[in-house]
Amino acid sequence: MKDSQIVELYWNRDERAIRETSTRYGRYCYAIADNILHDPEDAEECVNDTWMRAWNAMPPQRPGRLRMFLAKITRNLSFDRFQARRAQKRGGGEMPLVLEELEECLPSRDDVEGEVQARELERAVSEFLRVLPERECSVFLRRYFFVEPVSQIGRRYGLKEGHVLVILSRTRQKLREFLRKEEYV
Repeated sequence: MKDSQIVELYWNRDERAIRETSTRYGRYCYAIADNILHDPEDAEECVNDTWMRAWNAMPPQRPGRLRMFLAKITRNLSFDRFQARRAQKRGGGEMPLVLEELEECLPSRDDVEGEVQARELERAVSEFLRVLPERECSVFLRRYFFVEPVSQIGRRYGLKEGHVLVILSRTRQKLREFLRKEEYV
């Protein structure tokens, strides 16, 4: 079933929408959640919560790209669950590494002004990503949006881990410079 047909099922409040979404995007959303959480049960719960959030969001929202709409929901739910677990105990895995790597590029959000600027920062990062070469953008998104391990990214693009790390380092440097020019850092 096509995405537009699935979205139409949501808009018609047809429960088949969830079944069709799960069939088409279940493994995709699970992979996103598992990359962040590294816990099968938590990942599965986030995926199920994604279907509920999608159900509650449509209508009024009508996503143009259902795949990215679901990815963002899954990612946000997984980050929330990760933060909740982290509050209970310090954890390992990719999330602390990813957050540490990006920390050098992004301004602090500890104050009210930082919270207000968060939306503009999101817009600026999206603008930055649009001008990157395709592979560089894909590697960056795989690491920092989908939280994929460097080794997995390397296999996906036929690159050695060291090359992936160089791409990520250079892209973070470009992002840092871009954000300086935009007066975010």
